[in-house]
Amino acid sequence: MATVGIIAEYSPLHNGHVHHFTEAKKLSGADRSIVIMSGPFTQRGEPAAVSKQARTEMALHMGADLVLELPVAYAVQPAEWFAFGAVALLEATGVVDSLCFGSEAGTLGTLLPLAGFLAEESGALQDGIRRRMALGAGFPAAYAAAAASAWEGSLPGGERTFDAAELLRQPNNSLGLHYLIALRRLGSAIRPLTVPRTGAGFHDPLQSGSRIASATAIRRLLEKGGSPAEYMPDYSISILEREQAAGKGPLNLESFRMQLRHLLSTRTASELQHLQDMNEGLENRLLRIMPALPDFTVSGLLEALKSKRYTRTRLQRLLIHVLLNHSKEEMAPAVLARGPGYIRVLGFRESGRKLLKQMKHSAVWPVVTNPARFSHPLLERDLQAAAAFAGAFSNPSRTDLYGDYLEPPVRV
Repeated sequence: MATVGIIAEYSPLHNGHVHHFTEAKKLSGADRSIVIMSGPFTQRGEPAAVSKQARTEMALHMGADLVLELPVAYAVQPAEWFAFGAVALLEATGVVDSLCFGSEAGTLGTLLPLAGFLAEESGALQDGIRRRMALGAGFPAAYAAAAASAWEGSLPGGERTFDAAELLRQPNNSLGLHYLIALRRLGSAIRPLTVPRTGAGFHDPLQSGSRIASATAIRRLLEKGGSPAEYMPDYSISILEREQAAGKGPLNLESFRMQLRHLLSTRTASELQHLQDMNEGLENRLLRIMPALPDFTVSGLLEALKSKRYTRTRLQRLLIHVLLNHSKEEMAPAVLARGPGYIRVLGFRESGRKLLKQMKHSAVWPVVTNPARFSHPLLERDLQAAAAFAGAFSNPSRTDLYGDYLEPPVRV
């Protein structure tokens, strides 16, 4: 039996995700599916709309057989490490035959050769990134421009078969490219597949007459008090409404305003300097800006900090690292390059139970269904992240805060 891997956040799970899941099963011919899902916090440095348990439930109702957690150490990272952590988990299960992701390109014809070139990380690429960042560009823009330039410079006679710069400007192409690079660096036999992203793009507003909207647009609608029922399957909206009625979401960065204000007001520059992504004197800039804000809000702080060099996404990730006290040492490239080191099970269907039995023999890392019986530095950070996330609920219970210890994996 074949198994397809999917990497997702499902914040929240909407009709576009269902389309991708259906196409992934069809394109791969797989009988079973494993979803690698971010936990409480996501790649763009935001809290997930609702808890990882609620989003796992959504995924299982959609038809996923097994849902595994991407550790927060990889989930709140730039595309390179987000992709590496997720692909390393799929590889470590020993049961995944293919990985299917969405892309604007909709084909591997352009992505594969570019990924093969970039996986080598040539000197020209690194020099190009450094040069552009020295001129004030943020890392994503510097990487995209340098990668396109290095790629085109490597072609015979400079002949261009496609516009690499335009391809890399598209967010799903860029993330998919990093999945392909991770597969190559891991020497994985997992077969990559891609389906065209359909409907709304990442930054697109809600479109009348369409039943597909981006998760970003849905979260914005929720912030305004609207209902996204038109854009989500019934089971997903039902779970979302249940969580909302219980005061457990939807959350956004402002939900952590008080915690962040406290942390940023009670730490010195030297204490902040040790945190992940706190580079180039950002700690001093933060401490100068804090007293100047007439009314502290997370959005106001981000607006004051944002610049051409420091994108909003990078700064959002920085604030999550502040919230969770992530140090540079524990998230150094040499540490992340080892891979997660464990496989955390969030939930499964009956068919997923069979996958778990198979993984007892095939997995190269421990399969964790009860975190109380397993110890790992990155897992400890996952448990802390879950407690911090639940701390923003309107009235968090002991189970909300410590559910990782108290509750079994979700089953549907």
